[in-house]
Amino acid sequence: MKILITGSNGFLGKLICAELEKEYKIFGLSRNSGNYKVTLESNIPIFKDSFDIVIHSAGKAHSIPKNEIQKKEFYDVNVTGTLNLLKGLEKLTFPKQFVFISSVSVYGEDFGNNINENHSLNAKDPYGLSKIEAEQLVRSWCEKNKVTCTILRLPLLVGENPPGNLGAMIKAITQGYYFNIAHGKARKSMVLAKDVAAFILRAAERGGVYNLTDGFHPSFSELSLAISRSRNKRRPLNLPKKTAKLVGIVGDYLGSKAPLNSLKVKKMTSDLTFDDTRARTILDWKPQSVVEYINNNKI
Repeated sequence: MKILITGSNGFLGKLICAELEKEYKIFGLSRNSGNYKVTLESNIPIFKDSFDIVIHSAGKAHSIPKNEIQKKEFYDVNVTGTLNLLKGLEKLTFPKQFVFISSVSVYGEDFGNNINENHSLNAKDPYGLSKIEAEQLVRSWCEKNKVTCTILRLPLLVGENPPGNLGAMIKAITQGYYFNIAHGKARKSMVLAKDVAAFILRAAERGGVYNLTDGFHPSFSELSLAISRSRNKRRPLNLPKKTAKLVGIVGDYLGSKAPLNSLKVKKMTSDLTFDDTRARTILDWKPQSVVEYINNNKI
């Protein structure tokens, strides 16, 4: 069986390749490495092979746009890049299955509990909007060409040397300047990237839209304590909520240079969790606890 993995040099893509290459013929696509070196937002790939399964994990994330050019980059990479991939695939025998790596950002929620796949897609930010449009492209293309379509909406991905907010958190803990707010009680959904990689083919065969989480939704306190212990660092300090709110107000006036603003304080003191009952019921999704994993492995 031949499997194409886009974003094969990315954080999740590398793990998917490592997981599947044990049994299958893997073709990687990324900007600078793999079988196909393609910048998808500006080029339609020319494939020499037909594929049984396509796993589209390439995309732009982990940044906050500061201007209109950076906002457009989300659209270019996540929407135009997806469209160009689909156009390239149309020149060959269609794959049997297509898996799109999406995000819980499509729901557009900063706070809430047990948000499931039936929740409306309310994203207003460039990243969330680009993922919504890309999902729609993939669904329509798969339906038109009778390809089994799977969309995986992922929360924070956890693994070795993670990018984005988790990477910044690990750095802050390692260097001794991380602190929890209001004792870090707020809970957030997350999932081990390796569990997603191991699960993909099972989801691909069935098709559908699925949230994937570890099911435990650790608090900031639980997560930061596990990371600090795994790195032999001191227990993170606590910033009282009232103090954090005052710092946030100051940050509102200082702008992007401030480490905290009112919205960040609100996010760090509010739950945001997602329901993955559908994947557990239909596909027997049984992930490992993120905190349990970190307690036994350095990330």
